[in-house]
This record gives sequence, C-alpha cells and structure tokens, in this order.
Amino acid sequence: MVKRHLKRYFVTGLLVWVPIGITLWVLDLLVGMMDQTLLLLPERFKTDHWLGFHVPGMGVVLTLIVVYVTGLITANIVGQRMLRLGDVVLSRIPVVNSIYKSVKQVSDTVFTSGGQAFRKALLVQYPRAGSWTIAFLTGRPGGEVVRHLGVEHVSVYVPTTPNPTSGFFLMMPKSEVIELDMSVDAALKYIISMGVVGPPCAKQRAGGTPAPVIPSSAVDE
Repeated sequence: MVKRHLKRYFVTGLLVWVPIGITLWVLDLLVGMMDQTLLLLPERFKTDHWLGFHVPGMGVVLTLIVVYVTGLITANIVGQRMLRLGDVVLSRIPVVNSIYKSVKQVSDTVFTSGGQAFRKALLVQYPRAGSWTIAFLTGRPGGEVVRHLGVEHVSVYVPTTPNPTSGFFLMMPKSEVIELDMSVDAALKYIISMGVVGPPCAKQRAGGTPAPVIPSSAVDE
C-alpha cells in the first residue's frame, strides 16, 4: 500500500517537473549560445566591466537588436546595395561561396512569406511500404533530377523523433503523398512526443474517405 502510494505521487511529481526541467534546460542552452555574441562587444561595454558581474541573457538582447537593426538597414535602397556587395564578395571566396549560397537559398525559401516550404503536413510511407510517418512538403524536384524521375514527384522532409531538426530529404511520387488536415505545429508536437500527444481530430469526411492526395497547385505555388 505504501509502495503504491509513493509510486503514484512520485510519477505525478515527475509529470510536473520533467516538462519544466526540459524547458528550462532548452532555454538555458539557447541563452548560453546567444550570450556568445557578447564576445563581439568591446570589454568596456560588457556587464562584467560596468556592473562587476555577468548578467545572463544580455546576449539574447544583443542578438535581437542586431537582427532587428540588420533588417531595418537592408530594407532600404542603400542596405540592398550593401547586401548585394556582400554577396559578390562572399561568392568569390572558394569553399565559402558554396556554403553561403546553399544556406542563403534555403533561408530565403523557408523564411519568406511567400515560401511554401514546411507549410503542409503530409502522411507518407517510410522507410518501407506499409509503414507510415509524418513528413513536410518542401517543394518539388527541379533541374536535371526531373528528367530521370518519370512520373511527377514532390520533395518532402521526414523528421526524426524526438529531434525534428534532423531527418531525411526524399523525393516521392505525388500520387503516394497524402495531405493531412492538421497544422504544422500539431504535426511537430506529434513527432516530438513520439506519438503520445495525438493531433486534434479533423472533421470526419463524408463516407470516411481518406485525406486527398496533395493537389498540384500546392506544389506549384
């Protein structure tokens, strides 16, 4: 009886503290990473110098200010010219140019308001037929690849569990990809929780028909 009592309340306590602990750990990690930007400041501007001790989180403030000011500057004509000049300089440096161009192309696609990357959650068969997993639409194949594929394909990203920042890039036949009636946020929660936190139920379709295959317009946009 005592053992069951202790186990019950110990598990209840874990359910309270585990999410809080992991959240604090992630925040501490992010703040620590952003605090590294303080290395860019002259010594006299650091809190260690004018307060006598280090203030955690100042790197976060500095990072946000730098990002905001950068966006403010590059939003006008002068900033656009400076940005183009920087692109030209970086594109002429061996090794650096290939890394910079690849990263810039991905960031332009993902973060622009008109981009379609990671806007739709999909249901795909992976790693074999009969095994289903959640994926995200990233676009469609292009260039030389299209000539070898035959039927129309879409590009998808299959994240790993419980860390969705790593995963696999696949090109799958469009006819085998099912669009899910759920938000990307709900799909990410489902993946991170390893299926424990299920997505909210969508409205039941008439006749119990499966979710429609992703339309061409969603990929063409």
